[in-house]
Amino acid sequence: MNWLILTYQNLTRKPSAKFLLIFSFCTLAIAGIVWACADGGEENFSMFSPEAFVAKDYTPFFYDSNYWYYGQSVEIDDNNNRFNDQVINEWDSYLNHQLNKPTLRYLLLKASPKGIDSVSNYINGKISKLKPDSIQVNMSKLDKAKFNNLYGYLKLAKECEKFAVIAPYGWYDTPPPLPPVSAKLEGSLSSAFNKSKDPFIKQRLWFQLVRYYFFNDDTTKSKTGAIDNKADILVWFNNYKGTFPQNLTYYRAMGYVAGYYRRKGNYALSNYLYSRCYDYSYELKIPSKFSFHAQQDADWQATLKLAKNNQEKITLWHMLGMEYDPVRAIKEIAALDPKSDKMDLLLSRIINMSEGEGESDYSGKIADTAQQAIKKAEAREVNLVDSIALKNNTTKPYYWNLAAGYLNYIYKDYKKAGKFYDMAKKQLPVNDKLITAQYKLLTILLNIDELQRIDPKIEAKITEPLAWLANLRDGKEHITSLRFDPALGICANHIAQIYKKQGDWLKANCFKDSIAFYTDSSHVQKLTDLMTKSQKSAFEITMLKYYPHTLDELYYSQATVLTYKENIDKAIEKMSLVKTMNPDTLAGNPFNSRLNDCHDCDHAAHQKQKFSPLTFLKTMKGIKTDLRAGKDKFRNAWLLANAYYNITYYGNARLFYQSSLIGVDITDQSITKKYYLLALANAQTNEQRARCTFMAAKCERNEYYNSTDNNNQGADEATLPPPGKYFADLKNHYSNTKYYQEVLQECGYFKKFVTEK
Repeated sequence: MNWLILTYQNLTRKPSAKFLLIFSFCTLAIAGIVWACADGGEENFSMFSPEAFVAKDYTPFFYDSNYWYYGQSVEIDDNNNRFNDQVINEWDSYLNHQLNKPTLRYLLLKASPKGIDSVSNYINGKISKLKPDSIQVNMSKLDKAKFNNLYGYLKLAKECEKFAVIAPYGWYDTPPPLPPVSAKLEGSLSSAFNKSKDPFIKQRLWFQLVRYYFFNDDTTKSKTGAIDNKADILVWFNNYKGTFPQNLTYYRAMGYVAGYYRRKGNYALSNYLYSRCYDYSYELKIPSKFSFHAQQDADWQATLKLAKNNQEKITLWHMLGMEYDPVRAIKEIAALDPKSDKMDLLLSRIINMSEGEGESDYSGKIADTAQQAIKKAEAREVNLVDSIALKNNTTKPYYWNLAAGYLNYIYKDYKKAGKFYDMAKKQLPVNDKLITAQYKLLTILLNIDELQRIDPKIEAKITEPLAWLANLRDGKEHITSLRFDPALGICANHIAQIYKKQGDWLKANCFKDSIAFYTDSSHVQKLTDLMTKSQKSAFEITMLKYYPHTLDELYYSQATVLTYKENIDKAIEKMSLVKTMNPDTLAGNPFNSRLNDCHDCDHAAHQKQKFSPLTFLKTMKGIKTDLRAGKDKFRNAWLLANAYYNITYYGNARLFYQSSLIGVDITDQSITKKYYLLALANAQTNEQRARCTFMAAKCERNEYYNSTDNNNQGADEATLPPPGKYFADLKNHYSNTKYYQEVLQECGYFKKFVTEK
């Protein structure tokens, strides 16, 4: 199987409903690169928006680190459908708008040969009703002669589909066999071409013949790949190319000729023809660029010699720059025409490829020679862009000044960056919202990065820029295509670092949240005081836009910490301030105990009363009040012990502490054990004592896991904890209880301890 076919079989990925290549630029003819599986799941790091500066036609070629074409905004394998709208419009104009668009779309894109026959029979009076019902034909206005031309053409075109259209498939799939080319079709196409007097129809038949001979090229398997100037595809194209207008059909036919030359190894001529197709229209840009691929410098020099004028040379350099060396390409284009918009795209690609590199620390991570090569490449980019910007002779000097400033910012030359931004400011187009916003974003980044210390005067200066970024993030301000997301983190992190160095932990944490901050209750209180402050400064209001947590989360965190400090009154006070509680209901009953820890069992059990964190705390308060008053000491101590057990990692209500501000599991058993031992001291029966003793043993065992950082309670014998005091007490003092027998039944480790000699 030849190289070109193998390439095509790696291109297609997604299936489409229909594949009418009579309207397509055959991928097989234009393929030049093998589809690779793109990386995914990670956003591009970018703060420079090419949409602000580069013509819309070049959008698919904006740099995207994950995909060949920008943001997968286009389907590179959509050549079966790429030209459908244009073709429909061409036929609509040819038919003088006598068929409505849905009907025309049906005939061209969906109808089977039988469906086409049905419409033809209806128009020619052979049947009285059309199917489907959505097909409508205004017989009073229809030019039957032109319709019959369409009908005759479609009958042949549908036959061409059988060999020219291959359903897309994934790169990981086994390629399907290529369909055979019908030998009989050649005569039918050439006969129809010779008979046709209609230039519109004749050109489309010419296209079908050119494509037919591309697929029916008998020299495909030739080892030499020699070009036969008498090959049918070249004869048909060259003999009639001057007869027809140079429209979409013309350039689509040229694309097959380019594919023929590529298959034969004439890369110079192939690439030149692809560049001509690329320049014709937006729709042809993607398949042409996809197929364009310079091989050797000799081929490239030969391609350049084929260019008939500077504009054709510029297109060639433009296409080469997208694939290989944008710096060299820009330099060549600038020498030919510094006002060419084809430099704009290449400049945007240089910028977007450079983003993030300035933050890299190459030292110690790669070889010195590699470091030198990287630095040399960086200098080459910066020097070129600087030099063009300083000449001030492009069509968009503000673009080049902004780009030069941003490149210098990336590579830490802040002084030079500021000078270029100052020049750009004087050149910005009036009332262009995106360009103005891009300038503002870049200057904010520079100004924040230059900060060494922050005082009230600086805070006043940076308040508006920081508020603007936050409003963009929150959707309060919208600027289409502005890439601002990374700037939020960059600015916030740098400001946080400065505040941290200055010892202002509160402001540092507002800009860069840290779990460690919340371990100090005074920090949390200062933050809640700030958030509830009635008269905040403009900077404080803006600063809090960067703080990721709500007042409810702070109150909940405070209440949680106070609970573990056994300050229930204060905990209730803080919890009562929480307006929206998360969780709003504890999954299990926190006052129950279980011989074996089974959270799912507790969560699934029916609860007569369900507890929110607040009602849980209020219930605890009531129990503590009774306990202090000497009421039912065993029961109340037992309930408190269960409650404190269940709001640790080991219990059924661990959701109580799992908030966004507590970054660790609560495993401490000291309070829990204290209350189990208090319950033990006030127990009335051995059954009660057995229960308290076993729960104290569980606490003892959990403490072992905590101290050894081993929470695998299903560990093998070598890692099991020592029995401890309370297992021994249970064995020695309560072996005659019913509960003791339950423990033997459920706890294999205790059973092993009991039966050991």
